[in-house]
Amino acid sequence: MIETLLGGLLGGAFRLAPEILKWLDRKGERGHELAMQDKALEFEKLRGAQRMSEIDAGADAAWNVGAIETLREAVRTQGEKTGVRWADALSCSVRPVITYWFMALYCAAKTAAFAAALTAGAGWGTAILHAWTEADQALWAGVLNFWFLGRVFDRVRP
Repeated sequence: MIETLLGGLLGGAFRLAPEILKWLDRKGERGHELAMQDKALEFEKLRGAQRMSEIDAGADAAWNVGAIETLREAVRTQGEKTGVRWADALSCSVRPVITYWFMALYCAAKTAAFAAALTAGAGWGTAILHAWTEADQALWAGVLNFWFLGRVFDRVRP
């Protein structure tokens, strides 16, 4: 009778063992599948972020091209005459008036700084050195480059 009972239990255990092993295997497969899906999701997130960066870069480039074209068109149309005499004269005078006004203001500010240094007891040389700064040198270089390099580019341009 024990053999029958043992045979029945062992038979049941051997019949149940493959099912338990299949269940454990499926559990492992599901865990692996879930891990693979997580990795795929992370990859898709990275790919989406990269695509968004590409779209942003493309939009920035398109905006820059549009801005440059708009600026080019604005500069081109500035020189065109409208046919209204007083409007054309006013348009032609804007840049020179602003330039002379800025230069007068700049010279007045530098003269005031120089005079203040002299009044404070500084010598002529010291007053000049303190009135003329690196920013002034950069501004002066920009003005010279604008006027003299502009002529070189005008000669080279067809």
